[in-house]
Amino acid sequence: MPFVALFVQKFGGSSVADPDRIRNVADYVARRYRRGDDLVLVVSAMGKETDELLRLAREVSNTRPGREMDMLVTGGERKATALVCMALHDLGVPADSFTGSQAGFVTDTNHTNAKILQVNPDRIRDSVAKRRVAVVGGSQGVSTDNDVTFLGRGGSDTTAVALAYALGADACELYTDVSGVFSADPRVVDGARRMDKVSFDEMLEMCASGCPKPAVRSVEFARTWRVPLHVRSSFTWEPGTWITEEDLTMEDAIVSAVTHEESEAKLTVRGVPDRPGIAATLFRRLAERDINVDMIVQNVSLNGVANISFTVPQGDLEAAMELCEAYVADIDGAGVVATAAIGKVSLVGAGMRTNPGVAAKVFETLADNDINIEMISTSAIRISCVVPEDDVERAVQVLHTAFGLDV
Repeated sequence: MPFVALFVQKFGGSSVADPDRIRNVADYVARRYRRGDDLVLVVSAMGKETDELLRLAREVSNTRPGREMDMLVTGGERKATALVCMALHDLGVPADSFTGSQAGFVTDTNHTNAKILQVNPDRIRDSVAKRRVAVVGGSQGVSTDNDVTFLGRGGSDTTAVALAYALGADACELYTDVSGVFSADPRVVDGARRMDKVSFDEMLEMCASGCPKPAVRSVEFARTWRVPLHVRSSFTWEPGTWITEEDLTMEDAIVSAVTHEESEAKLTVRGVPDRPGIAATLFRRLAERDINVDMIVQNVSLNGVANISFTVPQGDLEAAMELCEAYVADIDGAGVVATAAIGKVSLVGAGMRTNPGVAAKVFETLADNDINIEMISTSAIRISCVVPEDDVERAVQVLHTAFGLDV
């Protein structure tokens, strides 16, 4: 009896953006189905529909309760799911659509950004057992209070990975508008190359330092539960990039990719008393305002005071500045300085663990190109530098070339 593989396939908004794209996806799925594969699809809202629903909510309401926002936003995925099923039926492929709750996704009660607590995919298993294609609405579930919940932007990737784990799928395929994961943004670096394979740890570092796809939550889930991911294009259908566990039998590339992030800002809190608990108070206040802090640097204490610099998303700069000014007043600090025009450039590679001199080469390359470094942060497999915003793209280009990543 021939081996039958089970794949969970996620199709993003660009993949199902209009009727032609939906029919194109249905044709591809039908070909895979007739080849003998068992398939479960996870579908995002069409194109920019989620953005449109959020715009409508802003126009009709100032309060926008979380429960009602989740009811509204998840409607985009349900609409796309039904349309994909209809297109499959036209091709003679039996298919069943499911909401997140019907698919067995149970979440916490945090509306607009819920976390998955468990997946009970009994109905999905039954559908697959009957040789039907199960089509699941992405980024949604039902809370322990029996309310509809939304997993947040990028939640369809997480839905797909969680389903792949719960069903014991052979792989989770993430279809998008790019043909895989690249060594740098191809819009910035002409010589950027598609990576055939990348480890979970490298991919997490890349996501955290500016690579937009796949969603970082989905990679975290996949690493924890060892779900192989395959990032592919729904426009070319060519093989893409595999994200898997690190292959310890092979020598790792020193640097695998150069990523960048331009939507960051830097704040420096000056004259902070150098005593236990002072910094903790500052970052607790930021966390309570849901302000995500990235890089943090504290200088050496001089005369009992220090300066603390950190980066935040540019969209949070105003709120962070307001909070820091109040904090400085409370501790009798020297003031707050904000810089909006910065960016972050990062090098990621598993081979950094065993190859000395990478940091020196990064700093020398940037210095040779008159690019000033304002902050530095490292991990075992990543080096990140904050540089002036106007120098970000040039920094990516020269580092990509310096480490031999150009095609």
